[in-house]
Amino acid sequence: MVVVGTDGSDAALAAVNRAAALAAADSALLVVVCVADPEPALAAVASAEYGEPRSDQQVPDLGTAEVALLTATEHAERAGAPGVSTVLVEGDPAQGLLGVARGRGADCIVVGSRGINSLSGRLLGSVPADVAYRSPCDVLIVHATGDGER
Repeated sequence: MVVVGTDGSDAALAAVNRAAALAAADSALLVVVCVADPEPALAAVASAEYGEPRSDQQVPDLGTAEVALLTATEHAERAGAPGVSTVLVEGDPAQGLLGVARGRGADCIVVGSRGINSLSGRLLGSVPADVAYRSPCDVLIVHATGDGER
């Protein structure tokens, strides 16, 4: 089983496409995970009070997350994934992705590289780095730019 995270960004869709190809090559199930912020208004207040959020952790609200999952599923199916399921989780992106991977016994987690080379990513950490460090399985970090896969 391959688990991939998405937030609806172009970098995340590049990761979804790569994960779908990996799942197709192994005839594996692809689980697309989106972590949503259940209370985006609180995040906005905290961001205004304590500074900018981490650039790679702009967590979508529930409605945006549902759209991101639908879009990712369409991309994965077009890329040849033999079976796609989706999971919507609330909370921290890295913890949510890791929780799904552990709970479902994933063989691989795929994430986009967005934020990993930013200054805030180096100073504060990033979702790809957190996932790679704490993962119970292999992690593939798809190098992507703002326009998608490079």
